[in-house]
Amino acid sequence: MENIEHGGGAASRAALAGRVAVVTGGATGIGRHISRRLLDDGARLLLAGLTETDTKAAVEALGAPAGQIATFAGDLARPGTAESLINTAIDVFGTVDIVVNNAGGGVIAPTLEHTEQTLQATINNNLWTTLRTCLAALPHLVSKGYGRIINIGAESVRNGLTDHAVYNAAKGGVHGLTTGLAREFAGHGITVNVVAPSYTRTEELDAALAAGRAPARFNRVIGDAIALIPMGRAAEADEVAAAVAFLARDDSGFITGQIISVNGGSSMS
Repeated sequence: MENIEHGGGAASRAALAGRVAVVTGGATGIGRHISRRLLDDGARLLLAGLTETDTKAAVEALGAPAGQIATFAGDLARPGTAESLINTAIDVFGTVDIVVNNAGGGVIAPTLEHTEQTLQATINNNLWTTLRTCLAALPHLVSKGYGRIINIGAESVRNGLTDHAVYNAAKGGVHGLTTGLAREFAGHGITVNVVAPSYTRTEELDAALAAGRAPARFNRVIGDAIALIPMGRAAEADEVAAAVAFLARDDSGFITGQIISVNGGSSMS
């Protein structure tokens, strides 16, 4: 099993000491790198994934000390699951300080090739998971007068990437939800922001491409994505995780309602 390493120093390891984080979609892809970074920065972590198999494999790969990490498995798009997630974190660690809504995924396809099933899956996996988890976490964060909510959005919302219209509808909803919540809950000591990655390399995606398991059209989409990035490469998952870790810190407390793009310059403002 791969062991994910991160090169944070002593200051980094202390940045989130005493804080409890929940990371949805934390077992695979970008989410696993976010989980690694928050653990390295000293947070205790509830790692959420779709299945116990995924979460168990992630814990083995992360190698966190006993007592620093716990897991939760379930479909957060379904009513009631997000409430169980937050209650589990409180039961295990006593509180929740940081919520990273990374759970996502959908079918990237030309708009007219989508079916009812793929439309529903894309909206459920990206927008409903985020909305339900925010709704479940906010009462607890309001009661303690502190919170960091970091939603994972998408650079494609801004640059209109090939075959991403339906995905962008879901992620654009996440962006809009973020700004609304940020204004509504700023007076409660809660910040709400988006980290919006461009096309990002992950171990799973690299393996799928190497094995020829990705759809043939995906190479065209990747080519278009890279062409939009002045730096000429994809983001690395650790670069996305670094932005999340910064927004999770106490000293990011005057940043809220923002879309933080990790995009190599593919859009600029």
